[in-house]
Order: sequence, then structure tokens, then C-alpha cells
Amino acid sequence: MEGNRVYVVPCPDYDQVETALGAVLEQMGGMGRFVRPGERILLKANLLRPAPPESAICTHPAVVAAVAKLVAQAGGRAVVADSPGGALQKESTLRHLYEKTGMAQAAAQSGAEVCCDASTRQVSLPRGKALRQAEIIAPAAEADGVLDLCKMKTHVLMGMTGAVKNNFGIIPGLSKVGFHGSHPDRTDFADVVLDLTDFLSPRLSIMDGVLAMEGEGPGASGTPRRVGLLLVSENPLALDVAAAELMGLPRESNPLLLAAQRRGLTPNRVEEVELVGGSWEQLRIPDYRFPANVRRDLMEFLGPLAAPAKKLCKALLSQTPRIRPNRCVGCGICQNSCPGKAITMENGKARVHPSSCIRCYCCHELCPQKAVELKRGSLGRLLQ
Repeated sequence: MEGNRVYVVPCPDYDQVETALGAVLEQMGGMGRFVRPGERILLKANLLRPAPPESAICTHPAVVAAVAKLVAQAGGRAVVADSPGGALQKESTLRHLYEKTGMAQAAAQSGAEVCCDASTRQVSLPRGKALRQAEIIAPAAEADGVLDLCKMKTHVLMGMTGAVKNNFGIIPGLSKVGFHGSHPDRTDFADVVLDLTDFLSPRLSIMDGVLAMEGEGPGASGTPRRVGLLLVSENPLALDVAAAELMGLPRESNPLLLAAQRRGLTPNRVEEVELVGGSWEQLRIPDYRFPANVRRDLMEFLGPLAAPAKKLCKALLSQTPRIRPNRCVGCGICQNSCPGKAITMENGKARVHPSSCIRCYCCHELCPQKAVELKRGSLGRLLQ
């Protein structure tokens, strides 16, 4: 049952992270169970964009530093790496990312390395369902092992982002756009992140829920919320099942767990997870706010009508990005990250063309100015 066990640790503030993680790892047999002397261990943090720790967009540097110290104590070498969305994969981009997110300081404090290698590697995914090969960042391909350091956040496309979704970060920079274009449906996209997680096979997953994000996450439009929890598991899927339950995300609104069930991956239900540290009732987070997107069970209600009219249904029922002109600064991040080429720049402002929009919400996710809002059509509002 160890692989289905999720440890939940109270941690009111980040100055207590090192103590809290040390205690839970001791319960699990120590970091030496997951790291062997001399190994190069990738700390895969969620570094969506260059954002300060207080924004709750990225994994907090205190969590990364604490894990890096535990890796060093076990004789390993910790390497912090990720590839932000909406940007070219190059050394200057990565250095800027690590400075802004506090990763450079965390590495200096803990003896870890921040990896600015912008090269990529082509890898095979022989067990993949959606992917059989992929181009990934070099540190992910070259690490001896991976520790998945995710963030508790909502996500406008996937409902939430956790341990499994975090592994999409190994796809380099703007290459992520292509995956959203080729897998625009969130059910298909769930298969992509499950394939990448299977490839990485993280030895340990740790979720930063000290300062979490609710509302219109996972980017600048989301709202930080102090939850005061750390979640730890050997199984990233088990961690996501537990996090979804504690946050209150309905199963039918969680495409990742539904995809896992179709593939026979376990655990994919809360009944299959053993919670350590308290009961579900004690630890459940009250009134957690999720994005106001259409729930999956509405499409399922349409049954056989949904398949032939899938594109029309999605256009009528889903939210569509719109630009707030008073907030748009014309930076072009949304245009560069749009797989459907649905955004143009006109008179120094972005403009969304709904007929070309595939509703992946990359523009909303990556806009640093909160200039992209999501609007539902009249039919979607009636059925909400």
C-alpha cells in the first residue's frame, strides 16, 4: 500500500518547511530510500513563468531548498530545472526564471545547482498512449532520478494542476504550444501528461500547499490562498487523487483521474488512497474556489450528440478568452503561446479571433498582466 499512501503535513509557514519535510521523510524511511550517493537528482519544480514566490504561481524556493538539503544529506547532487511556458528555451530565459522565482537563492542556500542548459534531447516513450517520442529538456533526460516538486493550484483547462501535470514542464518552452495544438481536448491532453509522468517515473512527489492558488489559476489571474499543508507520496497519481479530494474538485471535473481510470492506472479514486496525517474530514479545505469552466459531466450528458458535434459543443459551451484593453501592454506573450494562431496584435494590443480559438487557455495562463479574461457564451451561461 506504500505506493498509494499520501502523507499530509501541517506547515503554516515556509520557515517550517525544512522541519516538516524532514519529519515526514523520516516516517518514509529517509531520503536515502529515494537517492543513492553520487546520483544527479532533478528537482522538477513548477516554474510556470518568472513570478515571485508570493504570487503562488511557482513552487516556493523554501520547499526546493529543503528538499535539496535532504538530497545532499543522502549523498546526491540536486539540480533544479524547468522550462517556462510562452518563452524560447535559451540560457538567458532560464537565468531570468531562476532569479525571479527565488530558485537561484534557494540553490545558493542549499548547495544545489540551477540548470541553465537550454539544449534538448529526443526520447522514446514505448509505453505511451498519446506520445511515443518527445523532445524534452536535457536535465530531465540526463538525471539519474527525479523528485516532483509541484504546487497546489487550480487550472482553467484541467481543473487543477498537481504532481502529474507538473511533468509537462519538461517539454521545452514554446514547444508546449504544439502539444496544446495537437491535443486541444483536455481528455487527450491528460493522456499526454500521463505519458510524460510514466517516462519520468518520479521517485517522490511533494506538493507545496503552504501558499496555494485558487480561482482562475494557474497563472497571474489566480488568487493565492494560505492552506498550510504539504503533501508527500511515492506515487504522483496518488498525490493528485488526495489533493483533488482535499480541494473539493469533483471527480467528473478531473480529466486526469478519468484518463487514469480508462488506462487502468491506479489509484484513481479516493477509496484507493491511504491518507496519513489525519482524516479526509479533518483535512478537507473548505470552500476552495475553482475556475468557472464548464464541467465535464455536461458534455457526457449530451451523450452520442457530443461526438459528431464536438467542436460546435465546445465552442458554444466553453469559455472564450477576451482581452482587457486597459490591462494589455502589447508584450506578445499570448500571441506567441497560441497554438491556434487565434491572437493578433493590432494597434499595440492583443486581439482574440474566436473562430480560430481551440480553448486551451494558454493565453490566460501565461499573461503576466491579467489582461486575458474568460467569457462564456449565452448557452453556456444558461446551462451553468
